[in-house]
Amino acid sequence: MKFPNYYTLPQKIGMHGLRLIAWLVLAFLMVPILVIVPLSFNVEPYFSFTPGMMALDPDAYSLKWYSEFMTDDKWQLAIRNSFFIGLCATVIATVLGTLAAIGLSNPVMPFQRLIMAMLLSPMIVPLIITAAGMYFFYTKLGLSGSYLGVIFAHAALGTPFVIITVNAALAGFDFSLMRASMGLGATPTYTFFKIIMPLIRPGVISGALFAFVTSFDEVVVILFLAGPEQRTIPREMFSGLREQISPTILAVAVLLVALSAMMLFTLEYLRARGERIRTGSY
Repeated sequence: MKFPNYYTLPQKIGMHGLRLIAWLVLAFLMVPILVIVPLSFNVEPYFSFTPGMMALDPDAYSLKWYSEFMTDDKWQLAIRNSFFIGLCATVIATVLGTLAAIGLSNPVMPFQRLIMAMLLSPMIVPLIITAAGMYFFYTKLGLSGSYLGVIFAHAALGTPFVIITVNAALAGFDFSLMRASMGLGATPTYTFFKIIMPLIRPGVISGALFAFVTSFDEVVVILFLAGPEQRTIPREMFSGLREQISPTILAVAVLLVALSAMMLFTLEYLRARGERIRTGSY
């Protein structure tokens, strides 16, 4: 690591110390996640490293837990539910969050901060309180224990993430472009899809990914609202830990980590692309 010539010895030591702390924090966050990867290939039904695994014996490793995840009926139902509920909730959250962010970014919008605080409250209020409130509210509407109720609940949890990302994409938006389009005779719909959307598309996609991940790994609301037919992957994992401990849970966790990593790289790509669009550097 090369330092500028004007750095003193204490400054160099401080920079090295800061770098060391950063690596320690990264290890603190990543080691508990990465340790499940080899455990998911354990041929024995244990949550620990066997002597054969420590000796790198090929017979101590197996893909049978991944095969069980792909063939078991309960896990298949959980996979279908997770993707169906997640995609439906993402569509609703993306539409509502995008429209809300555009409205709140308009300078003439009254009570912007108050409305923004209310819309972001699902991120701030403890999830157990939100889930309990949703349970009592949806029960009166007859939505508890139904796909529609779970989708609406997950959409409510994902909408704040869409608002934040789209609002960030609109930070440098020039509303004179919208007024010019309207002044030239364009309809509001045409202006939205041809003027506004191309400029905020990276933020919208990023918000949609955040909303999908929020729905995909949510378990508290599922415990309150879902019926037997709405069991998702996190709900099945929760049940597996409490009722029947199986290394299949580790295999599922590895797959979820891989999915999250792919989405993280996608978000980073979209963030960099949005930054290039804002600065005009292609």
